[in-house]
Amino acid sequence: MTLPVIREDMSEDDMDKMMASACDASALLKAISHEGRLMILCHLVTGEKSVTELEELLHARQAAVSQQLARLRLEGLVTPRRDGKAIYYSLADDRPRRILEVIYEMFCSVPKQAPAGEID
Repeated sequence: MTLPVIREDMSEDDMDKMMASACDASALLKAISHEGRLMILCHLVTGEKSVTELEELLHARQAAVSQQLARLRLEGLVTPRRDGKAIYYSLADDRPRRILEVIYEMFCSVPKQAPAGEID
């Protein structure tokens, strides 16, 4: 995949489309920029989870988890499903998974390097 090149001779319509895409991307990045929401998405990558399961996995209170889930739902990143009294959440589509793969590659799977001048 190649990134677009912004040129001075781009049409106004193309610039408007690019700006709309930038706004969509910005909203998605803001939604995942909170560590609690990011961790919820990390857990949901492995499959559907109830609110109670997420509370236990995150060691967080129900109110905090529900607040973060509400934001993720508002941004269209998760989908709820009710089963009796329990509410289960899953990823709404493949976008969060794809972003998390890049984040994992950049921050979690790369061995930490010692700062310049230090020896391991």
